[in-house]
Amino acid sequence: MAKETLMTTSITDITAYMQQVGQQAREASRLLAAANTGTKNAALMAIHEVLLAAKDTILAANKIDMDNGQKNDLDAALLDRLELNDDRFNGMLQGLKDVAALPDPIGEVSDMTFRPSGIQLGKMRVPLGVVGMIYESRPNVTLEAASLALKSGNAIILRGGSEAFESNQALAKCVLEGLQKAGLPEHGVQVLQTTDRAAVGELITMTDYVDVIVPRGGKGLIERISRDAKVPVIKHLDGNCHTYIDADADPEIAIKVSVNAKTHRYGTCNTMETLLVDSAVAEQLLPKIAEAIIAADDQMQLRVDATAKTLLQDNAKLAGHVSDATDADWDTEYLAPILAIKVIDGLDAAIAHINKHGSHHTDVIITNNYTKSQRFIREVDSSSVMINASSRFADGFEYGLGAEIGISTDKIHARGPVGLNGLTSQKWIVYGHGEVRG
Repeated sequence: MAKETLMTTSITDITAYMQQVGQQAREASRLLAAANTGTKNAALMAIHEVLLAAKDTILAANKIDMDNGQKNDLDAALLDRLELNDDRFNGMLQGLKDVAALPDPIGEVSDMTFRPSGIQLGKMRVPLGVVGMIYESRPNVTLEAASLALKSGNAIILRGGSEAFESNQALAKCVLEGLQKAGLPEHGVQVLQTTDRAAVGELITMTDYVDVIVPRGGKGLIERISRDAKVPVIKHLDGNCHTYIDADADPEIAIKVSVNAKTHRYGTCNTMETLLVDSAVAEQLLPKIAEAIIAADDQMQLRVDATAKTLLQDNAKLAGHVSDATDADWDTEYLAPILAIKVIDGLDAAIAHINKHGSHHTDVIITNNYTKSQRFIREVDSSSVMINASSRFADGFEYGLGAEIGISTDKIHARGPVGLNGLTSQKWIVYGHGEVRG
């Protein structure tokens, strides 16, 4: 079905189209579940080769999306996520190689044991089946999700944002060619050829064909998917990440990590949005940290509580950057050069603040006190908790997963960056020798 037709079809036609996509995905999922590791890796490397040859075409398609985004006044964070440059393109290629190099979890058997009846049982890791993914802006997610789905034996249906339509269609052609070269079903990875929002409504309710939905984008998108989906959802709503500077922090580490966690990139869910500083060291450390952050980006806004304001307001290097925080600032994911700062009375208060205002994504303590660090990682209720490291490491690639299909702040099935194992389940297997139950 041609793109032009899909873009103008009625909801009835979209429904029929999505049913066809779902049926094709289900059929492909059965073939992928039976594919051996060598064949799946061959597909990943074939996609790698096709992408490398099509680099100019893909970057040209991305330029169309970027030009359209600027004309449509997309905000800076979305444009940053949308852009494909040489480094990001090379990162996509490396991601395919990294996933190919990972151990294949499918068929892995664990927990084998004999029962008094004589039977032997254990658990075997198996694919989930068909994954539906809805995401915004980032074309590299198309490849990350496709590679993880393929390696874990799942079929995947990808619905990218309209702002990345040209980029995603160019990538889809490369993935299709790679699948064909490896002899795997071409419908194992399907990138929807329509931007009609009705397609999303169909995808998240197709319980006959889709086993799990992964939304990846803004809070509004994820709230809608969570509310309306009939298919199980793996998700996180937002990334209100904290860094807590403890009284026993190494000053150099505190400054270096804070700067990186906030200024490395703004449009990512693992960027620090709130800085908490122990009152015992605030006078000594907070001005230095604030100065270093402003030096890294002179557009930064610091929204501070009353105590922090008394320590920063007369600092000439921070003139024009400091303003009063509101209650809403403690709950906000900015995705922008804005940082909330609060001076806090010790570890207990820091943990309480994070558990109340955080999004259970990624939170950090900077300390040389082992006892405090262990309390922090035990008691902070987040999917990633770190000691003396930037929150920007909360990422599937950095965690050695090859890539990630998303980050989950749920507590059932998968939590944190979701890689290969997060796209699998386990089933019980039983070996018998003619045993019968008495």
